[in-house]
Amino acid sequence: MDTFNLERLNFLVVDDSSHMRSLVRSVLHGLGAKHIEEATDGADAYARLCTYAADVVICDWQMSPMDGLEFVRLLRTATNSPNPFVPVIMLTAHTETKRVMEARDAGITEFLAKPISAQQLGSRIRAVIEHPRPFVRAESYIGPDRRRRQDPDFEGPERR
Repeated sequence: MDTFNLERLNFLVVDDSSHMRSLVRSVLHGLGAKHIEEATDGADAYARLCTYAADVVICDWQMSPMDGLEFVRLLRTATNSPNPFVPVIMLTAHTETKRVMEARDAGITEFLAKPISAQQLGSRIRAVIEHPRPFVRAESYIGPDRRRRQDPDFEGPERR
């Protein structure tokens, strides 16, 4: 992230493991971030977003009582959501295709497998900032456009 300055961005790190929150915080500091808040689960994160204007949320999947997927769904769909458009980077050790698709369909912006590296986290942060995907509101989905690339040969009825 050589030419990228994270000093003015607000990060919210959501994980029930204090060790993992500390690790992500250290990586963010190493990347130049100055404003980092923490939450211990999805419910805590949702409450913190009501008073803290996060620019990027970095969230674990498996937490209790509210896991990362429930948090993202609530964040994206609740009528009183503090920021349904905030980019969410999902962290998890579970990288099966089914899980990645489930997270994508819940409305996450980026996906990052544990264990993480500074380079990987930096590239995901850069992706959500430099290449924001349009936000989609459809009957069965609310979140960033799930398509990563446009297919000029697609001729279906839902072509955009």
